[in-house]
Amino acid sequence: MHSLQHPEPKPRLFARGSWPETSRITDILRKETVGGMLLLVATVAALAWANSPWSAAYFDLADVRVGTDALGLHLDLTLATWAADGLLAIFFFIVGLELKREFVAGDLRDPARAALPVVAAIGGMAVPAVIFVGFTARAGDGAVQGWAIPTATDIAFAVAVLAVISTHLPAALRTFLLTLAVVDDLLAITVIAVFYSDTINGSALALALLPLAAFAICVQRGIRAWWILLPLAVLTWAFVHESGVHATVAGVLLGFTVPVLHRKSDDSAKPGLAEQFEHRIRPLSAGFAVPVFAFFAAGVAIGGLDGLRDALGDPIALGIVFGLVIGKVVGIVGTSALLATFTRASLDADVRWIDVVGVAMLAGIGFTVSLLIGDLAYESGTERDELVKIGVLAGSLISASAAAVLLRLRNRHYRAVAREESRDDDHDGIPDVYQREQ
Repeated sequence: MHSLQHPEPKPRLFARGSWPETSRITDILRKETVGGMLLLVATVAALAWANSPWSAAYFDLADVRVGTDALGLHLDLTLATWAADGLLAIFFFIVGLELKREFVAGDLRDPARAALPVVAAIGGMAVPAVIFVGFTARAGDGAVQGWAIPTATDIAFAVAVLAVISTHLPAALRTFLLTLAVVDDLLAITVIAVFYSDTINGSALALALLPLAAFAICVQRGIRAWWILLPLAVLTWAFVHESGVHATVAGVLLGFTVPVLHRKSDDSAKPGLAEQFEHRIRPLSAGFAVPVFAFFAAGVAIGGLDGLRDALGDPIALGIVFGLVIGKVVGIVGTSALLATFTRASLDADVRWIDVVGVAMLAGIGFTVSLLIGDLAYESGTERDELVKIGVLAGSLISASAAAVLLRLRNRHYRAVAREESRDDDHDGIPDVYQREQ
């Protein structure tokens, strides 16, 4: 007799993850929603002030210097620079924690699950960069050096848009969006470190390794005392800042040192130090650090409709707008489709390609990191820096609007999926669909 052989299940793209991971990501996105709302408020306030009769006061405030040059660390910085170099280091510390947790204890420790968001993030950065270069290659005078501006995704802004339009995006797509944004941030900080750092001061960089190593030893031993860890983190940041490598890199490096798993257990369900730090520091990042950066970075004097029209006719602004609006969608959807073709995978039953397009449009909201890269690519306060701000704001607004329209059209389907994903007939605290799929 021939034994019956069951064919291997066909791989699925955008399938649900485990319930613990889905629950954790839902909690993260809920917190990012609040931060995204504050980000929107800060941006509107900056634009309103910068284009009001009192605009001079806004730009004077951004140029106020605070700090000292003591110890030769050159920390006499403007408020705008403190926001970009200092406060965003907190944001990137959270990015470091999130990345490490995803690849150590999250669903993405499985290479098969990690492939989709990683490949999509790479495609979502490569295509916008190519589009930007295409627009600026003939502009001359170093215009092309802003190639990385349209490559970033702002997860806080994206989830704020989801909250505003009240869409019930399926768990798999929410997980994909967050993970793609986190991988995107890792690639962005790598780009910043490699392509947008000043002349490297090797001595300062070597000195940064000392407090970084001390911080790593402390957290690996479970030490959580802020009066020990905070001075070590600040010293690491200060030496990295002095080294010429952008100071936000220090945040990611510090985040990478924090252990993910609980010291006395290898059970990933038990919160490790990384998750504890994330719960404590994420509200500071989302609720203060990023909105304050946005307040100082987004203010641009547009000059009315004529000024807006002139700005959007410039190759730099056009490259950013088309990179965010078109490049992100082509890059993310295109690489996802290629992955499906080469792996012979099919979409999950709850997902259609039009849903992937909608999420890719959300990824075209490239606000925070795009503005940061713009400041690094072109000197802050220059005409080109102003063009970057207008391009990023316009591209992000168009992407957000297009995503809102498309996702709202699919919201009836999303509501049905959300009802299925929340049913818990046995009242054990875990939705039944996650138990059936185990």
